[in-house]
Amino acid sequence: MKMPERIRLANLPTKIEKLERLSQNLGKNIWIKRDDQTGMEVSGNKVRKLEFAVREALDQDCNHLITCGGIQSNHARATAAVAAKLGMGCTLVLRGEDGEDREGNLFLETLMGAEVVFITPEEFEESLDGIMEGIRDDLARDGKKGYILPVGSSNGIGSFGYLNAYQEIEDQERDLGFSFDAIVATVGSGGTFAGLYAGNLLSGDKRDVLGINISSTAEYFRERVCDLLHEMKEYTEIPFVIKEEDIQIIDGYPGLGYAMSRDEELEFIKWLARLEGLVLDPVYTGKAMYGLVQEIRMGNLDKYDNILFIHTGGIFGWTREGRGRV
Repeated sequence: MKMPERIRLANLPTKIEKLERLSQNLGKNIWIKRDDQTGMEVSGNKVRKLEFAVREALDQDCNHLITCGGIQSNHARATAAVAAKLGMGCTLVLRGEDGEDREGNLFLETLMGAEVVFITPEEFEESLDGIMEGIRDDLARDGKKGYILPVGSSNGIGSFGYLNAYQEIEDQERDLGFSFDAIVATVGSGGTFAGLYAGNLLSGDKRDVLGINISSTAEYFRERVCDLLHEMKEYTEIPFVIKEEDIQIIDGYPGLGYAMSRDEELEFIKWLARLEGLVLDPVYTGKAMYGLVQEIRMGNLDKYDNILFIHTGGIFGWTREGRGRV
């Protein structure tokens, strides 16, 4: 299969390491792929998607990136960094209100020169596409050409970032001398999981790709992932059949909702940080790893011996209050 073209932005391949003490605690071999180490300014999973999406933008002669997210969006920060690196303009449409304290991702975005437009949660839900298209139209009147990226860069072209990551994992398995029984990823907008799922289908590997949704429902994301897989097929001939019922997403761990943390989730993040020297964020990876550990302890994943968890980053999303928001 011929992959779409990409530009090289991330520090790849990211390493895979075993979480020795967590493995002993659970009686299960738990490994982690450190996609939190894809870079500094672009750290996390979003840059893998941007490698493909921004290449498409450049191929279309675009010189300004437009995207969206929450007030502490990892994707928005990575997009701002990529735009600055490539000499492109950047406008970020963020759900929330401006304030005197610009921390974490929001601080970095403005430091790197991105223009930030704040909108209400209601506008984000009901009018986001129109707002971003309006920004693109305004840019066109100024002689600039904008390229719109969706939340998390989770569209067909962006999802190839994690099909590519899946192939990277296969190369690393050959070096390790064994294969993982399951690959587990956070599901927040769907693109990371869709890419991994596509990679697994194409490879014919006899393993499961499991998602743990940290917002909405498993039913919603199964449908969303199907849509993304169909979008991927529009870019290149992907010889597989998509069956929504085969998409495995473990529900039950959004907690209080998107970017809201329960005490037990924050305590789990603290416990794991002290156990392994590993920092997870409270919006994505913290909830997903919490869910994975609970599922193992309940015996729901007994058939797997070697599990690989994808660390998708998010450390800049932490705020002084210790309750990161994206």
